[in-house]
Order: sequence, then structure tokens, then C-alpha cells
Amino acid sequence: MHKTRLAVLIMAAGALAACGESSTLQVSDGTGPSPKLPEPNKTLIPTVNIAPAVGWPDGAKPQAAAGTQVGAFAGGLDHPRWLYVLPNGDVLVAETNAPPKPDDSKGIRGWVMEKVMGRAGAGVPSPNRITLLRDADHDGVAETRTVFLENLNSPFGMTLVGNDLYVADSDKLLRFPYQPGETAIKAPGTKVIDLPGGPLNHHWTKNVVASKDGSKLYVSVGSNSNVGENGLEAEQGRAAIWEVDRASGTQRIFASGLRNPNGMAWEPQSGKLWTAVNERDEIGSDLVPDYITSVKDGGFYGWPFSYYGQHVDVRVTPQDPDLVAKAIAPDYAVGPHTASLGLTFAEGNTLPAQFSHGAFIGQHGSWNRKPHSGYKVIFVPFEGGKPKGQPVDVLTGFLNSDEKAMGRPVGVVIDQQGGLLVADDVGNKVWRVSAVK
Repeated sequence: MHKTRLAVLIMAAGALAACGESSTLQVSDGTGPSPKLPEPNKTLIPTVNIAPAVGWPDGAKPQAAAGTQVGAFAGGLDHPRWLYVLPNGDVLVAETNAPPKPDDSKGIRGWVMEKVMGRAGAGVPSPNRITLLRDADHDGVAETRTVFLENLNSPFGMTLVGNDLYVADSDKLLRFPYQPGETAIKAPGTKVIDLPGGPLNHHWTKNVVASKDGSKLYVSVGSNSNVGENGLEAEQGRAAIWEVDRASGTQRIFASGLRNPNGMAWEPQSGKLWTAVNERDEIGSDLVPDYITSVKDGGFYGWPFSYYGQHVDVRVTPQDPDLVAKAIAPDYAVGPHTASLGLTFAEGNTLPAQFSHGAFIGQHGSWNRKPHSGYKVIFVPFEGGKPKGQPVDVLTGFLNSDEKAMGRPVGVVIDQQGGLLVADDVGNKVWRVSAVK
């Protein structure tokens, strides 16, 4: 590598100063059913614009939308990322971070990214547990907290079918016996299937949801690279949503070409599966918009060969024109580099009327865009089972006046009382948004 480039990369990793190009469009330009997609702007070094993680000062909290209020449902957690509400109202929170993945940090690029993620608050060891939070008096604050499951391997998604609780670890799907009301599970988990993991495990988060009848499980598996630079052999079974038959344990690829699908939820009117997807980096602050989309059985969504349908990514060689010709454009863009992770639909919430039909999305926030994008929770209105109109900010104010991250929203879910719960893995809290009374 040329010495000048190496020196710049080391400077980016050490000082972590903002570098590279800047956006020429607004985040709103990369939002909606037909986002603007400028020409790629691949620079000698990628844009690095980190919001260093600092946590919340005492008494501080995000800003809630008009007609709503926000308070801490639980604090003092350890990197809370994902949420699940049990039928009795208990809330499960996955306290988790990346597993050891030594091959992911090899080389100059890997070393730089390791420093970047550490600065952004993602470098802490994984607690590897799921904690149960109980708000028995329904005052919007959990007064009981117990370790529900421990000694996991970077757990993320959770779903309950009957008395079977499924947990998606970073390398396998597990099943645990659950009895209503219990505050801890001591029984060992049973492995249902292995999931792609190992020493190279770039996008490690795995989510799981169940079909409405409980017969199928859907597991999201992110790519093992940005755009296939580790070789397509490292991408087997990745950048995809798997379908698992509960009775037999057999699995198949339900949809593919999804770079890093995280949130999954069933749209209540159409009954379709939707997912929130992180798109690729390093071709400019305005590319590529992250998105939410309905997921078609057998559908291919472009990664790594193309983005937003059939826009070819020339960095990927060899190309696959036949596959690109089949690439499905997503339904709705949610802004470039917003790191949109959490996804839940509005069904059952008691927030103001404008939030009655649509999707809440937790945007973890950018590192590859200048200026920053994401770092908030938004609501996308739906009509007739499809997005309609512009997003509405639900929670903002996660960045302070110095552009440092006091918090970063991740998982979102509607609780039993109709409030919106938001996991904040930098602030180490679960926030609750409710209507102003």
C-alpha cells in the first residue's frame, strides 16, 4: 500500500477525525418510494465521520414528538440492543455486542473499522445475556429486573411460539422451554440450526420472528462484508432471510440479496413480512439509502452486485448480469447511512392518531456520512398496507451540540400498555414513549 494512503488511514483510525467527501443532498432526498440516487463518489479513503459515544448526562433524555412524552423504562443496562414483549407484558432485552471475530479486523481496513466501531460505542465486550424487565404496576417504569438467560453467544432476536422461546445467537438458533410468568430460565437451550458465524462474522446480528400460525420461523442473516470483498464463498447463506420449518428443522433461503436485514415484522393489513435493511458503504455520503421493504418469497434484492434494484455496483467483480436483471427495488428508502435497525408496526399502540398506521424504525446512526444521519426513531405512515407520505420524527436529540452520541436507538417494540419501547445501546437504557395525558 502507498505510504501516503497508509498514513491517512492510520490517522483516520487514531484521531478518528471526519474525513472524505461530504453530502450534496439532504437525508430527505434519499427517503421515500423514489429516492434520489446520485452518481457513486468513491474516494481514495472512505468518509469517516464518527459521533463518539459519551452517554447521557444526569437528567437528560431524548426529545419526543408533539403529543408524546418519553421517560426511562429501565436504566443501568449493559449495551441493550433488542427487545421482545412476552404475552404477560414482561419485556425481554438482549444485552449484547459483537462476538469475537478475529478475522474481521485483519488488514489495514479491518483495523481501521475496529477503531471506528470502538469510538462509536460498539467496542465493549458482549454481556451475552437476556434480561427480563417487569412493570407490574403499569406506571411506565420497570421495577423488577432479573437475568432471564445467560452464557449466550451474542444473542439478538427473540420470539415465543407456544411454550418455546427461540433465541438467535450470532452462530445458531436456540430453543428454550418457557413457562408464563417465570423470571429466569435455567434449562439449557436446544440447538435448532446452525447459522453462519465463525472468525469472520462481519454482520453478526441475527434476528428471528415467527409466522402467524407458528409453523415457520424467519431468521435474518447479514452479509460477511461490505460488498463481497472477502470473496463470495464467505457469503454462503448470508445477506438473506432464512425460513425454518419448526416441525422438521429444515431450512431454505426465503429471500436473498439483502445486505444486512435486522428488524422484521408482519404488516398487519397485508400480512406481508417486512424488513429493515442496512445498505452498502463507501460510495459517498448520499449512497446508498437504507430501506424498509416487503419481502417476497424467492425475491433477490441486489446485494452485492447492485443496489436499489438494478443500479450496478462496479466495485463487485465478477458481476452477474442475469441476477441483477432480477433484482427487486425496495419499497421505501429511509435515508443514506442511517443504520436503520429496529422495525415494528403500530398495531396496538396508544400514541396520538398520526401514529395509528405505519412502522416505527430505530435508526442507529451513521459513520460513513458527513453530516451525520440517523440517530433517531422515525415513523413511516402506511395506507392500504404500503408506505404513504414522509417520515415523522418520534425521538430525536441523541446527538449533543458537539455531535457526540449520548445514545443510539436500536430495537423498537410496542409494549402491552401501548407505549413504544426503544433500546438505546450507548445510553444503556430502554426508553418508553407514551401519549401526553
